[in-house]
Amino acid sequence: MKKFFTLLLYLNIYTCFFVAAQAQEYTLKIKAENPQQHSSLDTLQLMRTFKDLSQLNPQTDSLQLNLQKLGYIESQLIKIQKYNDSVFTARFALGKKYESIKIYFDERFFTKKELQQAKIAPKNQHFIIPIESVTQVLLKLTTTKNRKGQAFAKLKLVNFEKDASGNLSATLKLLNNEKRYIDSIVIKGYEKFPKAFLRHYAGIKKGKTFDQKKLITQSENLNSLGFVTTTKSPEVLFRKNKTSVYFYLNKENNNLFDGVLGFSTNEETQKLKLNGYLNLQLNNNLNYGEQLLIEYKADGEEQISFKTKLALPYLFKTPFGLSGALKIFKKDSTYITTEQEIQIDYQLNPESKAYIGYRGNESNNLLDEIIAGDAIEDFTSKFLIAGGSYTKLQSNKLFREKTMISLTTGIGSRDAKNIAENQVTFSSIIANIFNLNAKNSIYIQNNTSALISESYLENELFRFGGINSIRGFNENSLEASLYSTINTEYRYQLTNNAYIHSIMDVGYFENQTLSLKERLYSFGIGLGLNTKTGLLRFNMANGNTEGSSFKFSKTKVHISISSKF
Repeated sequence: MKKFFTLLLYLNIYTCFFVAAQAQEYTLKIKAENPQQHSSLDTLQLMRTFKDLSQLNPQTDSLQLNLQKLGYIESQLIKIQKYNDSVFTARFALGKKYESIKIYFDERFFTKKELQQAKIAPKNQHFIIPIESVTQVLLKLTTTKNRKGQAFAKLKLVNFEKDASGNLSATLKLLNNEKRYIDSIVIKGYEKFPKAFLRHYAGIKKGKTFDQKKLITQSENLNSLGFVTTTKSPEVLFRKNKTSVYFYLNKENNNLFDGVLGFSTNEETQKLKLNGYLNLQLNNNLNYGEQLLIEYKADGEEQISFKTKLALPYLFKTPFGLSGALKIFKKDSTYITTEQEIQIDYQLNPESKAYIGYRGNESNNLLDEIIAGDAIEDFTSKFLIAGGSYTKLQSNKLFREKTMISLTTGIGSRDAKNIAENQVTFSSIIANIFNLNAKNSIYIQNNTSALISESYLENELFRFGGINSIRGFNENSLEASLYSTINTEYRYQLTNNAYIHSIMDVGYFENQTLSLKERLYSFGIGLGLNTKTGLLRFNMANGNTEGSSFKFSKTKVHISISSKF
C-alpha cells in the first residue's frame, strides 16, 4: 500500500511539472549593441512572446524585419543570449536610422493618378516618403493595380543605394502586371436568374476589367432586389487565357400581401366605421424580374380606388424597362376618374433610376343633373411626365429603406367643355431614417404634390389622408390642389423583431375649388411586430385641423399585416 501511494505521489508531481512545462511562456527582448541606442529601442517596445523554443529563430527574424521597417535598414543580429529559463535577449547592431527614402519609378507602369491615390506627390520619376510608411504605400499601390485588372501584380523595392550625403534610395519594380478581364460569368444555385440584372443592375459584364473588391460589392447589391440572395462571395477561376467569375445565388419568395383594416367613428351617427386597403405584389414569378401590382382601397363611405401596374425590366436585355398602370377612382355616385400611365425607365445604378412617360386622365360626372356652381365636370387630360428615384437600403430587417427620394413632374393640358388649359403637376416623396444608435432612430418623410392650372375641377384634385399620407384622417378623405405632409416617428427597437414608435404628423393643403387653406395635425402611437406571418403593425392617431378642438371620437386605428409568400 505504501508503495502505491509513493507511486501515485510521483505521478502527480510529474504530471504537474509536465503541465507547467507545456504551459510555459517564453519572452524575446531586443537590445542594441550600442548602449546609446538603448533608450530609442525601449520606446519602440519591441518584444515577442511564444510557447515553443523552436519559434525562437523565427521570432528573431520577425523582430529584425520590424527594425528594418522602422528605418534600421542595416541592422544585424549579433547574438542571442539566454537571460533565464523563460527570457531571451537578441542583441542587434542597429546602424543608422533612416527617416525617409527616395523611390524611383517607371512612368510606363505607374501613372501620376495612381500615385496620388496612395497620397504620394511624385516629382521627376521619383517620390520621397517616410521609411515607416513604405509597407502601407506599397500595399495601396498594389490594391490600385489589382482594381485595374492586374490581379497578380506584386511590388517590390530593389537596387537600394546610399548617396554621398547618406540618403537612402531604391527603385520600385512591378511584377506580374498582366491585365485580366471577365471572360465568363457562371451562376450557381439559381440558374434561371435573369442575367440582364447582372449586366444592367449590378454592372457586371463580360469584357470588363477584373476587380475582385468591386465584384463583391456588385454581388451584394443583388440582395436589394428582394427575389434573390447571395449565398457567398463570388469566386474566380483563373486559366492561362481566361478569367471565369462564379456567382452563388438563391431564389427568394418575394410576393407581397399588404392589408390594412381601419377603425373610426362616424361623427354624425357615432357608429363604428370600417375602412382599409389590400395591396398584392407578384414579383419575379416568371424568372424575368417582372412585377404585377394590384391595389384596392375603400373608405367605408362608397369611395373606392383600384390600381393595377405591370413592370417589365430590361426589355430585350437592354437597360430600358417598360411599365404600365391603370387607376380607377369612384366617389359614391358623384364621379368616376380613370388614369392610364405608361413609362420607360432607365436604371442608372442599383440605387437610382430615371424615367419618362405619358399619363392620360378621363373623368365623368355621374350626377343626373348639373348643379350650379358645382366644380365637377367631364374632362380629359394628357401629360408628358419625367422623374427619377433613389433608394438606399440598410441591414436592419425591420426598417430596410434608409433613404428614399422620388420626384415626378408632368406638363400637359386639360380639355373640359371643349376648352383646353395648360397644366403642370409635381409630386415628390423624400424619406430618411436617422439612426441614433442600435435601438433608437428618427424617421422623417415629406410628401408633396401640386397642380398648377388657371382653373380647377373637384374631380381632378389630389386625394390624400390615411396611413400612407397623414395619419389620423380617413383614407383619401382630403382633396387638394396642393398639399404637403411631414410624417415623423421616434422609434425604439425592443428586439430584432419588435418596435414601438410615436406618431407626429403635420400637413398643409389648399383646395382652389373651395378657396380653402388648412393646416393639419395628428398625434399618436404605433407598434410593429415581425411575426412568422409577416410584419404586423398597429397605429392609433388623432387628426385635427388648425383651430379645432380635440375629440377622442376622431381617433383612427389601423391594423396592417405585410406578408411575403
